[in-house]
Amino acid sequence: MRPKWIPILMMITLILLPGVSSYTVSSLVLTVYNDGYVKVEYELLPAEYSSQIELPLLGNHYENVIVEDGSGNPLNFRLENGSLLIYSGDAEVVRVSYYTPDLTVKQGMVWTLNVATNDSFTVVLPENAIVVDLSDIPLEIAGNSITMPPGNQSVSYTLNGRGAEGGNGTGSSEYLPILAGLGVVGGLAYALWRRKGGGKSMPSREEFQARLENLDLNEEEKRALLYIFDKGGKASQAEVREAIGLPKTTAWRMFKRLERKGLVKVLKGRKENWVELRF
Repeated sequence: MRPKWIPILMMITLILLPGVSSYTVSSLVLTVYNDGYVKVEYELLPAEYSSQIELPLLGNHYENVIVEDGSGNPLNFRLENGSLLIYSGDAEVVRVSYYTPDLTVKQGMVWTLNVATNDSFTVVLPENAIVVDLSDIPLEIAGNSITMPPGNQSVSYTLNGRGAEGGNGTGSSEYLPILAGLGVVGGLAYALWRRKGGGKSMPSREEFQARLENLDLNEEEKRALLYIFDKGGKASQAEVREAIGLPKTTAWRMFKRLERKGLVKVLKGRKENWVELRF
């Protein structure tokens, strides 16, 4: 016969489980230094019912770990087996930062940053860096910042050694044409990749709706994407939110999820943000 306390223990476990690890990664920024160290910065949005976050960390060695809420107040945390257990309490935003030497390797003159993550991320390279290879088509390039899609990604670069000190005045300017050219090539390649079906025209509403059924989406996400499709592939966040009846915060989280999945691009406007289909 089963002890009476087992059902009670199971009930307590079910109550406590939802409070851990429920969050959205709002942004992930990796700032690379000349010596190969990387500063990792997360911005996390805890779920409404979550009081704790378990965040797996990139790398194996962590220095100067800082965990704060959106106002810069420190939060309690525990580092165990490559993960941070953060006691987020009622914080609406959690920011995590630390340094690690484990994300970069050097072979000859070439450094390579290797990252495996389920979220898109932005790499900020040293000013004297010259990009020589990317594992995938970047989502965006702006100066020495490169935004990469989720997955197992790598960014290879060399350092010319003159940008930081000025040298003969050509250090930081040399890599800019390369990055700009890479952005143009990447944009063209991405456009071709999106049209690899042989230049097919825009799908019908029925075809688009069938595509949505094959994706891992909830009903609100499907309705939002279908609404944007009906608007010609682009609509304001406020318009979509009102059309499907979602609160502002819930809709914001939804758009972030869809953007991380590569289904939409959120475009920042002066007065409001716009959402554009990307598939």
